[in-house]
Amino acid sequence: MSEVREKSLLAKQAAAVMNTLTTEQKNKALLAMASALTDQYQLLMDANQIDLDNGRKAGTSESMLDRLALTKNRIEAIAEGLRQIAELPDPVGELLEQFERPNGLRIEKRRVPLGVIGMIYESRPNVTVDAAGLCLKTGNCVVLRGGSAALESNRAIIAVMKQAIAGTDVPADALQLIEDSNRSSVNEMLKLNGLLDVIIPRGGAALIQNVVMNATVPVIETGAGICHTYVDESAQLEMAVPIVFNAKVQRPSVCNSLETLLVHSAFAADHMQQLLQPFFDANVEIRGCERTAALVTGIKPATAEDYRTEYNDYIMNVKIVDSLDEALAHIAANGTQHSECIVTENKAHAERFLQEIDAAAVYHNASTRFTDGFEFGFGAEIGISTQKLHARGPMGLPALTSTKFRIYGNGQIRS
Repeated sequence: MSEVREKSLLAKQAAAVMNTLTTEQKNKALLAMASALTDQYQLLMDANQIDLDNGRKAGTSESMLDRLALTKNRIEAIAEGLRQIAELPDPVGELLEQFERPNGLRIEKRRVPLGVIGMIYESRPNVTVDAAGLCLKTGNCVVLRGGSAALESNRAIIAVMKQAIAGTDVPADALQLIEDSNRSSVNEMLKLNGLLDVIIPRGGAALIQNVVMNATVPVIETGAGICHTYVDESAQLEMAVPIVFNAKVQRPSVCNSLETLLVHSAFAADHMQQLLQPFFDANVEIRGCERTAALVTGIKPATAEDYRTEYNDYIMNVKIVDSLDEALAHIAANGTQHSECIVTENKAHAERFLQEIDAAAVYHNASTRFTDGFEFGFGAEIGISTQKLHARGPMGLPALTSTKFRIYGNGQIRS
């Protein structure tokens, strides 16, 4: 039996136990996991260093190495996410609807766990913890298949968390890590109907498309993030500069970071140099349209393909537009329905943008970097869905549940 099938079978068997646990039992396990991660941070950082060293030898970019890196502060933040999940209301068992039929049948609709969730993701060790915490809180088991670049980090994290829950009522088999780094292990997960109830891919466009196109197991699609910020004619310079700079530079390797900056021509004529200077100071490569290059030196020509690229790096596109309509059209043609922002003092323009942009998260005068489960108060997220069924946006606890109808009768039969 393959590693994928064996571990998925163990998770399936553990799901029957997970479905019976109380909120208190699950929270105890989450808090134990959080404490263990902070207590053993040095072990985790040592394992992570192996991954970082391997990444540097392989020529991995600095922005992607930052995405992979664990520090003491990041481990503490990851553990805090587990504590926040423990404090959140447990959606399992929540009564969503109840009604009585004319024949006396009483019907309830309640939240229940999905069962066994398969997570396929790339080089972000924090996803290992976030996924485990969210799945366990919602009574689900999880089979994790991270990228090979983070294998040593993920092994250490799972070992620490499994040891932590050994003294709780959560079965150790509820957490599974696929260590086979061959692509065949991913392909096998995609076909494990009957063992995996749903698959959630989290990573780059190629990974997500492979899962969506080839899975027979149901998929909740998380999307690539080609995110835009549009600086409108009426924007305040002192507000626009920190918003766009934060959206790109605060952590460029993540999916909610800014890739293309759209600027109204009137604003650009007065403020483009001031708007872009912080990016030059931060060594961000700027690729722009001809109009941008005419206003500011040091701009590389942007191609049509650039506007459709998720860089996850210190690279940003800039395009000057003449109207809100032109900005909306550019985003519709090149965006990925993830996170989009308008910086403006024009309330009518803001409302049009928020209403007409088709994206999971739309912002007025705030950085797109807030599209995040932790920032939304969910404790953590298992991904950011850009589809419209079964969930959309940062997926917290309710997104990891399904529903069950419970019907109470007193002898009714159907005629």
